[in-house]
Amino acid sequence: MSNVGTSKGILEIGKFGLYVAIPIVLMYAFANNSKNLQRFMGNHSYVVYPPEAPRPPSPEEMREMARELARKKAARDRLSVGIKDPLAQNITMAVELIPIGTILAVLTNQVIKTANAAKDVFGKESFKVLSKHLLDIGSVLNELQRQELNDSQAARLALESLEADVKRANNLVDKYKNRARFYLLVKCRHIVKEVQDVTRDIGRSLAALSVANTDVLLGISDQVDRLQNEMQRVEIEASQSQLQVFDKLKQGLDDQTLDQGFANDMLAEIAMAVGVPLEPSEISKELADFRKEKEEAANRKERAEVFFLDQIIELLSRADAARDYEQVKKQYKQRVQAIQRYDSSEECIPPLKPFICCIRKTVMAEPVSLCTGTTCERAAIITWFESGERTDPETHEVLQDTSWRCNIPLRQSIEEWRELNYCLKIRTAKAKLLSGFETSILEALSKMQDLMTESSINKDWLTIEGLTDIIISILGNSHDRDLKRRILITLKDIVEGHARNKEKVVESQGWDHIVPCLGRDSSISKAAIELLYELLQDRTGWNVSVCRKLSQQCSTILFLVYTLLKGTVRVSAEIAEKILLNLFDIDEENISRAAKSGWYKPLVDRIVEGPETSRVSMVRTLVNMELVDSNLKLLGEQGIIPPLLEMVSGNIESKLLSLSALAELSGCSANKELIAASGGVSLVLKLAFTPHVRAIIVVKCYEILEKFTSDTDGAKFFVDENGCQLELGPIVTNLTALQQNHNLAYNVRRPALRSLLGICKFDAELVKKAVLTPNAMSLVLPLLDDSDSEIREIAINLLFLFSQHEPEGVVEYLLRPRRLEALVGFLENEDKDDAQMAAAGLLANLPKSERSLTMKLIELDGHTALISILRTGTLKAKENALGALFRFTDPTNLESQRTLVEGGAYPLLVNFLRSSSVTARARAAALIGNLSTSTPNLTIVSKPSGCWSCFKPSNAPLCSAHGGICSVTSTFCLLEAKALPDLVRLLSGEVYETAIEAIQTLSTLVVEASPQRGASVLHEADAIKPMLEILSWGTDSLQEDTLSLLEKVFMSKEMVDVYGSAARLSLAGLTSTNIHEDGRHRRKAARVLSLLERYSKSTSLTPGLM
Repeated sequence: MSNVGTSKGILEIGKFGLYVAIPIVLMYAFANNSKNLQRFMGNHSYVVYPPEAPRPPSPEEMREMARELARKKAARDRLSVGIKDPLAQNITMAVELIPIGTILAVLTNQVIKTANAAKDVFGKESFKVLSKHLLDIGSVLNELQRQELNDSQAARLALESLEADVKRANNLVDKYKNRARFYLLVKCRHIVKEVQDVTRDIGRSLAALSVANTDVLLGISDQVDRLQNEMQRVEIEASQSQLQVFDKLKQGLDDQTLDQGFANDMLAEIAMAVGVPLEPSEISKELADFRKEKEEAANRKERAEVFFLDQIIELLSRADAARDYEQVKKQYKQRVQAIQRYDSSEECIPPLKPFICCIRKTVMAEPVSLCTGTTCERAAIITWFESGERTDPETHEVLQDTSWRCNIPLRQSIEEWRELNYCLKIRTAKAKLLSGFETSILEALSKMQDLMTESSINKDWLTIEGLTDIIISILGNSHDRDLKRRILITLKDIVEGHARNKEKVVESQGWDHIVPCLGRDSSISKAAIELLYELLQDRTGWNVSVCRKLSQQCSTILFLVYTLLKGTVRVSAEIAEKILLNLFDIDEENISRAAKSGWYKPLVDRIVEGPETSRVSMVRTLVNMELVDSNLKLLGEQGIIPPLLEMVSGNIESKLLSLSALAELSGCSANKELIAASGGVSLVLKLAFTPHVRAIIVVKCYEILEKFTSDTDGAKFFVDENGCQLELGPIVTNLTALQQNHNLAYNVRRPALRSLLGICKFDAELVKKAVLTPNAMSLVLPLLDDSDSEIREIAINLLFLFSQHEPEGVVEYLLRPRRLEALVGFLENEDKDDAQMAAAGLLANLPKSERSLTMKLIELDGHTALISILRTGTLKAKENALGALFRFTDPTNLESQRTLVEGGAYPLLVNFLRSSSVTARARAAALIGNLSTSTPNLTIVSKPSGCWSCFKPSNAPLCSAHGGICSVTSTFCLLEAKALPDLVRLLSGEVYETAIEAIQTLSTLVVEASPQRGASVLHEADAIKPMLEILSWGTDSLQEDTLSLLEKVFMSKEMVDVYGSAARLSLAGLTSTNIHEDGRHRRKAARVLSLLERYSKSTSLTPGLM
């Protein structure tokens, strides 16, 4: 060797020594003080296994580990012996000079780094298992650093072995960290095996390290033993779902199942297994990455893997989602250009002879070639061989080799031929659609469905050619039910499993025509709801963005609810419910829309179980809805009332909304019962009567009370949750006393007054309670002057009830200026039946002795208003008006009587004798009796005056009862008014109220001056017999009045002769019984009986008695 060469060698050795020495010095510094290294690397937390660990390695296993380490060391020694290069020898020597602490620190860092990287390998649980174990090893290595590891040959060998295994693990992580997800699924079994092997090797190296440092690891020996034991025996399994997908894929490839349906299924399952959206853009990216994996395998000369990956790529590329849309459009345009040479009437290109299977005689889909060159359909040749045939199906030669291979060029030619025919059929279908003839359109729809059945690519091509837009337009314009149904079915086929076509229909606002079809007959509705459901789906479930767009379509919820509630097809209703529930999850406002459309259950469910914000929102919706009784009842039945009562105890917003909703629901009688049964009435009363409650809350409480007391319910529902009647007295007192507040708001005063009125109508005793409230009458009377007509109407009704018990003060108030005019105004107002009835009833209850009031009423035409009520009022108003007329028929006030009769009251009174109302008949009879009492005083009895009087002609016939000239208007004669037959009829029927009034009125016909005339009139009217019958069934007072009349009647001998026998039988029973202590009945009956006896013994009647 020359001096120059020697000098260069020394220089190189010196440079190498410098390069090695500096790192060694630095690592030595860290090794002597491991805390510096820990601060440098940072702190980490690690997974620690529980104390219960598998058994430690057996002595035999420990010896095997030692032998393994010895073999590795021997291999390194042999390698170092064979090294002739001085530089390499120096490197080996330098490495041996590195402190063991430094080696441990570097290894620890490498372990942690590999563990963290392993966690990032996408979708591989096996790497997560490896990462966990490496992190646990890291904690063991950290413990070794703290305890100052033994620098022995065995320790160094163990560290070297562990380092080599960790590097393998790191290489494995790097190998699979950023690989294509489809590739990772395909290699899942192989990956799991690799990870499992390296994990077990690391476990064995850890065991060797543990043996070399038993004393140092004494404190964590159980943990280390358990860890290395677990790693050596680890069993890692691939994801079962991914294994199933891979096995299905492998089986399909082995069977050469390459049709498009299988491709679609496999791509969908693979995408789902690895978490890739089944959208063309995403699938294209994954397939591009997958192709790169194939290229890398080709670069590695891995021919078997390249072939396998190529098969998978070819299969998946056939799937719809794998198609590039621009490429699809380009391909379609190419095919369209190719068919331009064919006449527009042509719909099919005949197949070439090589396209026909020699076995099945049909065009092949998967042509395969035998060794003889004969081509058959794959399925057909398989069946041929399975049947035992060993000959060529075309030449019939015996085959020595029955294998076959795919004829890809022929398959591609057949596919091209099919696609040209597709384009011809699409062209024909388009022409038929545009023809406007329904039969042609139906033929086109059938052709479109056939095209989609033959190949899914036609879904793209039909849309590209514009046929989808055309049939959507026809759907909106056609009125033919069958055509609409067929279009909906065809559209469903077009969009089913095809995201791009769904997007096309949505963007073209196709559901503007689809949604209204839900309201059609059942067949159209079923097709429409199935299409709508498909439009809302993507591969992962509901397409949220499309669902959100649908919910913005104004009539969607309405039609879906109609389909759910009114549809006759159960399947359609179920689909509609699914769609609605999903729309509810997307936008809570849709629940409100559904409720407004008539489906209340989701709203009720949200109020019952939803969060507070949702409950408030839903109750607000309920309050703003216009509901009829059937809707209100349904809401109550679905359980909305308890949560509303619960919300009453919430904040001011919840309280106000819930009370408003309860006020709305209280409009239904069934809900009143439910609210009362839930303790709602007590709660509302407490709020209403509690001082310092917000005015708006009080208003709502009184609205509820008003509803509870309406519809003649009164206090029926004023019960507690146990059904016990609440104490109503304090309620009435509070409601009455409330009117003392002159500043009370209208929206409180009105419902409070209505509640008071309803309760008072419920129980007459409660009226007394209200009247006994201090100044009750004086509190209500001023309300007749209120500016609000409704308040005045309620006041008049209350005064009517109050006046039945305490009329004092009312007359004085009414005689004040303009007060009585207001009352007459109520009588004249035919639009307000209740107020009219109450005003008439109030007048009926006031003292009849107040003549000044009567005359004032006449001045104001009050009597005319009452007569008008007799003609047109309600039955109750008529009864009250009859009661009010008594003040005008007072016999001591002929002026008022005449005014009443001249006003046309008499014929109306006679008509009321035939009324269905007992009260009306009785009052009419009494009023006629009052008028008839004045008749004798008004009748002018004709008397002879001179000799010429007998020759004076009579201008009018004389009244048979009164002996003079009578008329309705001048003498108020009931005979002239034709009232007698109806009055007689009132004596029959055993009705006390009408009978006693009839008796008293008939008594006015039999006057003391000439009783025989009246008796004769009663006889002629057949009134005597029913009078005698009254003696057997009448009450005491009725019998007494009847006996008084009979006493006057039997002053006539003729009446005794006719009725004496019958009268004696009736009177005998009365005279034999002392009904009253004073014997009044017996004495009066005895007087009548004595008259009968006196006239029966007399043979003649003196002229004075006639």
